[in-house]
Amino acid sequence: MLLDWLNARDATRVGAALADDFVMQSTSASRPTPPDPRRGDEQLQKLLQKFLQRVGREARSLELNLFKRAKLANSFKWRLLEKGVEPQIADELTQALLVRLTARHSESRRPVESDDAANRRGVGRNQTLLARGNALLSARAYAEAEASYREVLELDPRSMLACNNLGAALCGLGRYEEAEQQFRRAIGIKRAYADAHCNLGTVLRLRGRVAESEASLRHALRLKPTYIDAQLSLSATLVLLSRWREAKGLLESVLKRAPQNVTALVGLAQIAGPEGRFAEAESLLKRAIEVDPQGQGAWAGLVWLRKMTSADRAWLERAEQIAGGGLAPLEEANIRYAMGKFCDDVGDFKGAFRSYRRANELQKMAADPYDREARTRFGDDMQRTYTGAMLSAPYPGASDSERPIFVVGMPRSGTSLVEQIVASHPAVRGAGEFGFWSDAMRRHEGAIRHELPDEPLRRTLAAGYLRALSTRCPDARRVTDKTPFNSDYLGLIHAIFPNARMLYVRRSPIDTCLSCYFQQFSTDLEFTMDLADLVHYYREHERLIAHWRGALPAGTLLDVSYEELTTGQESATRRILDFLGLEWDERCLNFHKTERTVMTASFWQVRQEIYRRLGGRWRNYEEFIGPLLSLSDTRV
Repeated sequence: MLLDWLNARDATRVGAALADDFVMQSTSASRPTPPDPRRGDEQLQKLLQKFLQRVGREARSLELNLFKRAKLANSFKWRLLEKGVEPQIADELTQALLVRLTARHSESRRPVESDDAANRRGVGRNQTLLARGNALLSARAYAEAEASYREVLELDPRSMLACNNLGAALCGLGRYEEAEQQFRRAIGIKRAYADAHCNLGTVLRLRGRVAESEASLRHALRLKPTYIDAQLSLSATLVLLSRWREAKGLLESVLKRAPQNVTALVGLAQIAGPEGRFAEAESLLKRAIEVDPQGQGAWAGLVWLRKMTSADRAWLERAEQIAGGGLAPLEEANIRYAMGKFCDDVGDFKGAFRSYRRANELQKMAADPYDREARTRFGDDMQRTYTGAMLSAPYPGASDSERPIFVVGMPRSGTSLVEQIVASHPAVRGAGEFGFWSDAMRRHEGAIRHELPDEPLRRTLAAGYLRALSTRCPDARRVTDKTPFNSDYLGLIHAIFPNARMLYVRRSPIDTCLSCYFQQFSTDLEFTMDLADLVHYYREHERLIAHWRGALPAGTLLDVSYEELTTGQESATRRILDFLGLEWDERCLNFHKTERTVMTASFWQVRQEIYRRLGGRWRNYEEFIGPLLSLSDTRV
């Protein structure tokens, strides 16, 4: 398994109990201080042997797989630390525990035989190395686990288990491209290997290839329909695809079979929050924390449900412990982003930037490098193809529908707020984000990047997009699509929906880019993880938007200033509704009361009233953000 998605409550309980018992016995047997087995104390060594014998008895009934062993060991280690045991000693005790657990697991899965007999059959060393690798993987000793699995593969290149688990170790090291190769290698050895298909789907999502991720995970479920890990990973993929109802159904199905599954509880909380059910989300996260007190996902999730205060200092202390607990890179990134948000909330800007910088460094390990030249070439091609003259010509095959409303802009520029305001009107429904136009560009790049789509393709894209809108909002007269990256395709969109209206949301350039840097996006938004890359992307974005302003016919695109909206809400809202041809409705001023799902990072903010504020949040971070300062005079 790549991630711990199993019900590990019993394993966690046993781990804590073993630590409590060991500390109690050792202090009563020797001295009123935590034990140090390195002393060579004969009595403590006997106690250690007795403890390891108890491990075998206690763990026998748990049916411990690789990740339940990890949970038991992690719980054991954290309880030792809570009891005052030195970290190095706790590590050594935990390693001894893992070796014992792995030995019991191996014994329970094969007939007892001597090492000599196993070696005569040519499998003894492989089994030993594989067991050692699994123990090291459970202990998050990823580099050592990698070495063990590679030794196995030198002896047996067709060991699908070694390939799969090597992929898991590489993920722990942040080497996601190599991990993908190992999962594919395991599948090549055995096409019907559900674990490898599940792990491949997971790592593809981590690398930002979400559509491919879904295909691999669905294949795993065809092979093993009740496979909980694949159901949970698929739910995470579906959330990124904005198919949150499907994701919710999968999570609820898992909890019917495994009511204490931590990942399912966290996943449902991550849906309840965007749906505006903050109390329910918090309750789900606290349930998850009861099961796994060291789980980074649940602990990090608490921060996003409200603004934190100095009274929440205990949250940060636990977060720092969890972050230092040997997490895989993306797991650590998750808790680091949350720590950054906490520090920003309480005004510790130095601490916030330090956490965000570390989070982005970790996140970049899963992302492809940002290609500046490719981004520039794309902008050049769109401007060369979708000129003012071309966009003012007749559009054979275009749709006359006025149903779509496009809300576009840089990520973190205020597009979620504008959509929430517009979707509060009774004639409008908000569809949120979905990648129809990005997918269209990938599928038909040759036909729409260097020339306008022909009549058949226009009809095909128009019909497909209207079906997509109807699937999300079947009864609405007008529907908003607030995918920020539709900014890239405004000429294409206009060529297919010439009567559609577009709202371009602009915000202070430095505040926008800083907010991008502070947000944990999918890894396919690789430009958000580096300040210099953000500057380049923003300037290319600015260049393309300036082109659309000049090329699109009058009355197609309206500029909406985020700062003006937050300081003059009613006048800005009236201007938006007039542009869209909608009658005034007071509900648009009370947008925070509108009940709808907001599957973006702004799900909490859009349910708060607008308060008057000045721009320039970036000034709190001025000493840290050198590259962004070159954007100070930019006006998009």
